[in-house]
Amino acid sequence: MEKITQFDDVLKGRRSVKVFDTEHKISHEEMDSIIQKATKAPSSVNMQPWRLIVVDSDEGKEKILPSFGKNSRQVNTSSAMIIIFGDLKNYEKAEQIYGDAVSKNHMTEEIKDKMLSWVLPHYKGLSREGMKDIVNIDSSLMAMQLMLVAKSHGYDTNAIGGFDKANIANVLGIDSDRFVPVVAIAIGKGAQEAHESVRLPLDDVRQYL
Repeated sequence: MEKITQFDDVLKGRRSVKVFDTEHKISHEEMDSIIQKATKAPSSVNMQPWRLIVVDSDEGKEKILPSFGKNSRQVNTSSAMIIIFGDLKNYEKAEQIYGDAVSKNHMTEEIKDKMLSWVLPHYKGLSREGMKDIVNIDSSLMAMQLMLVAKSHGYDTNAIGGFDKANIANVLGIDSDRFVPVVAIAIGKGAQEAHESVRLPLDDVRQYL
């Protein structure tokens, strides 16, 4: 795919595409490159709670198809469906994350210990709803970045919130108590021209104080 290098072109060129070229496949190597760039997104105390399942096989798509209802076109035609979950026990990676930061000289051992002494009890003490709020925000930031990165690789996307979130974890065989679905992203080479869309005037959404 031809890559787009100018950020304005990526930003203005990203639109929601719902029908894709069924013949086009994205290699796992390129998909991993896209995802790795997307996970540069910020997250609360750098806990990176997003967990992604990339469904790109015919068998996988057949399994998830009933969960997507009226959004079946995206499942059937996309190169892949990326289903993003938030890990409610993301803090279990805290030692790994901060330890890696120390090894790369991004923080000192002292700062690491201070962070862990605050982050672990705070996160473990959150209610389920409180943690869901955090992982939803963080995972959505990553999802938006993923769509922009995909566009820079020459791919189109469609973010989908309308799917069976109550059961998708069970369909995919993961722990539904721990992993909460945030959004699904269809990705591939667009086969239909995306519609132009409008945005509210700036004065309707912004004020200075």
